[in-house]
Amino acid sequence: MSKLHIIDHPMVQHKLTKIRDVNTGAKDFRDLLREISLLMGYEITRDLPMCEVEIETPMQKMRAYEISGKKIAIVPILRAGLGMVDGLLNLVPVAKVGHIGLYRDHETHKPVFYYCKLPEDIEQRLVIVTDPMLATGGSSSDAIRLLKEKGCTLIRLMCLVAAPEGLNRIRTDHPDVDIYTAALDDKLNPDAYILPGLGDAGDRIFGTK
Repeated sequence: MSKLHIIDHPMVQHKLTKIRDVNTGAKDFRDLLREISLLMGYEITRDLPMCEVEIETPMQKMRAYEISGKKIAIVPILRAGLGMVDGLLNLVPVAKVGHIGLYRDHETHKPVFYYCKLPEDIEQRLVIVTDPMLATGGSSSDAIRLLKEKGCTLIRLMCLVAAPEGLNRIRTDHPDVDIYTAALDDKLNPDAYILPGLGDAGDRIFGTK
């Protein structure tokens, strides 16, 4: 079954409280989301393989460690997932970025696919899918299914806030995909928004609410 990683670092939780606040404007929301994504990135990349190399400091030669093995791709689910990309790129600037376009039909609450552009070697990379809100899990599940169809075998889902319904959907559809989030909230309301949540992340990122 998918492992759930709730990142409860004090700085993450502090910034999450600020980002939930209805009085937080679009600029501050974007800044906070970028900062949280950077901090969460430390945890989602914690187990990257390392190799030993020889370098020379200003004082002497030494053996040290650097990252080796799997390259990284960041794949945001449009549009809200874009808000998490810059923070991860600050941490891993050599990562490649793909895009998957899905939106939620407000009547059926089901995802609709409209765009996909991925790195040519996506199947060789650790893929971090970003979407701030894991609500019903429909969009994330469909995005992960698409990535698997493209040959991806190592996928991680990174979200800001998750609902139990979305968590269960990913665990059912993709038990091999681990989930990283800053909070597991209570439930969904009848309109499939997370409670207590933070509203529509896309609207709050881009100021379209």
